[in-house]
Amino acid sequence: MEKTTPTYTKDWYIKWASSIILLIGMLLTTNNIYPINLIFHLVGVMGWLCVSLLWNDRALIIINAVSISIFANGLLTYVLSCSITKSCMWS
Repeated sequence: MEKTTPTYTKDWYIKWASSIILLIGMLLTTNNIYPINLIFHLVGVMGWLCVSLLWNDRALIIINAVSISIFANGLLTYVLSCSITKSCMWS
């Protein structure tokens, strides 16, 4: 199979690091390790948003921007409920 995308460029490193981070987030989700899973997903999707901006790919920009807002909403909900109930992962 012949490669069509360049390797060892800035976007190459970001997309691979982000993909690995997203896979870790998926593993954390399947093991119900919350909210750390959201943090990993958020970081991974932010990396992919950077790649999509470098590529100027509108479909990837939209899906990753929406994903960032969804994961950020989940984290914000967790932090707000944590401050009300005083039962946080870190307390």
